[in-house]
Amino acid sequence: MSQLAYHHPLRVVQLSDCHLFAEESGKLLGLETQFSLDRVLELIRAEQPRIDLILATGDLSQDASQASYERLQRALAGFNTPTYWLEGNHDKPAPMLAALQADRSQVSPCVAEFGAWTFVLLDSTIPGEVPGELYEDDLAFLERALAGARTEHVMICLHHHPVPMGCAWLDTQVVASAGRFFEVIDRHPNVRAVIWGHVHQEFSGERHGVKLFAVPSTCVQFKPGSDDFAVDDTAPGYRWFDLHADGRIETAVSRVEGVEFEVDLSVKGY
Repeated sequence: MSQLAYHHPLRVVQLSDCHLFAEESGKLLGLETQFSLDRVLELIRAEQPRIDLILATGDLSQDASQASYERLQRALAGFNTPTYWLEGNHDKPAPMLAALQADRSQVSPCVAEFGAWTFVLLDSTIPGEVPGELYEDDLAFLERALAGARTEHVMICLHHHPVPMGCAWLDTQVVASAGRFFEVIDRHPNVRAVIWGHVHQEFSGERHGVKLFAVPSTCVQFKPGSDDFAVDDTAPGYRWFDLHADGRIETAVSRVEGVEFEVDLSVKGY
């Protein structure tokens, strides 16, 4: 847990759903995921001269290979800033931890404190399954983290979406215990935002004053509002946050421009 003091808004970068393979040439739905990630990282370097924290919110590997995690670790280490990883439904903890040299404090579930903000990272995965769930132990962890937070403001991070996205096929994968999740949040007025990955699309909303945000994938994008599985030709990207000491949040999504990404729009699943 960091206790660094900041004299400026905390600049946080969120990237998600990289779906890397052991081989750099690995493709998801026709797209080389390493190529697209590299373009997003180039964009981040160009746009973000100062980053205080990077949050990688799951499905970082498609095949859960240690080689894929090691490449990601090397790439993110180049930013020379604290980085925290969340497990997604495609990830496996053992090779991920091996790539991070067994630094469990960097991987969900965990708590990190930066300036006026506390970050609570949850593991919403069900082993061997695609949908999300927060079990009683996870909710108890969240309760303790929120009750024990020493800062005024908290951001909760998880992989799966706790609210519907408006995609019928994708909303079958929403966190099954979302009702109890929000019951915990409602007991703690220090929660300012909840962020997630998994949905491969941009989203922003609000519930009882708590901001809700999802981020595009660094590779393939899902088509918003689709009833059945469908991919979109929108470019990959990332989200940045400016988190102020008074609890205000500024955020936007930035996408790669001027690069052609080959995606098979005809595929009906993966």
